[in-house]
Amino acid sequence: MSVSGHSRRWPTVTAVVPTLNEAANLRWLMPRLTAVDEIVIVDGQSTDGTVEYVLSVRPDARIIIEPPTGKGTAMRTGMAAATSEMIIMLDADGSMDPAEFDSFLALLCRGYDFVKGTRYGCGGGSDDLTGLRRLGNSVLTGLANRLYRQNWSDLCYGYVAMRRDAVERLRLESTGFEIETEMCVNAVRAGLRIAEVASHETERRHGESNLNTWRDGWRVLKTMVRLRFAKPLATEAGPPAAEPVPIHIQAAAFSPTGTE
Repeated sequence: MSVSGHSRRWPTVTAVVPTLNEAANLRWLMPRLTAVDEIVIVDGQSTDGTVEYVLSVRPDARIIIEPPTGKGTAMRTGMAAATSEMIIMLDADGSMDPAEFDSFLALLCRGYDFVKGTRYGCGGGSDDLTGLRRLGNSVLTGLANRLYRQNWSDLCYGYVAMRRDAVERLRLESTGFEIETEMCVNAVRAGLRIAEVASHETERRHGESNLNTWRDGWRVLKTMVRLRFAKPLATEAGPPAAEPVPIHIQAAAFSPTGTE
């Protein structure tokens, strides 16, 4: 099934994309975001024509410009600005394919609150992970599973989707790449229904990543340990979930986590 039919079969969807000098990569990404109801670009004062290019191809895109204080800050701003019933977060570098939206949205329609991509699920993979980053992700994922009693396969991956009514319950505060971890652990702390879905990450198409393996890995570690011993988040159920949409998903494509 194609996401292009979502106006009849999905609730409304917002794509949130943080940007910082990503004009070259957006020439690949933007033409592939035609099916969503809303695009929110949170731009860190780009100087390469990023905003101008977005508006030239999508005049209806919502543009928020703020100082480049980190990916986490941009993601929180974008989530707060989204007006659709469902939100999909993805990077601007072209490593995350919008063709995978269907898999994320189908799980949200089936009653999950928070769906995270995994490069280690059946059909997933990565063309970008170095040996060091793969090792670090494995160690951090294993530790997170022990601390939070989960069965995650890929902690440090920012391709996620959620119901908009889950945003407030996540109580996000991170400013950097560690927000990907904070989203996952706070989803557990808030009692959200969580699932993983297979995703294939390609290499960044142009430019260099701002990710620093050691610095950001340390921030991820501190975040997961600190939150493990923080006061629990509220677990009230919130608004009732929408009725599940009858969509067939192959069993190997996703796995529920231990919050079931």
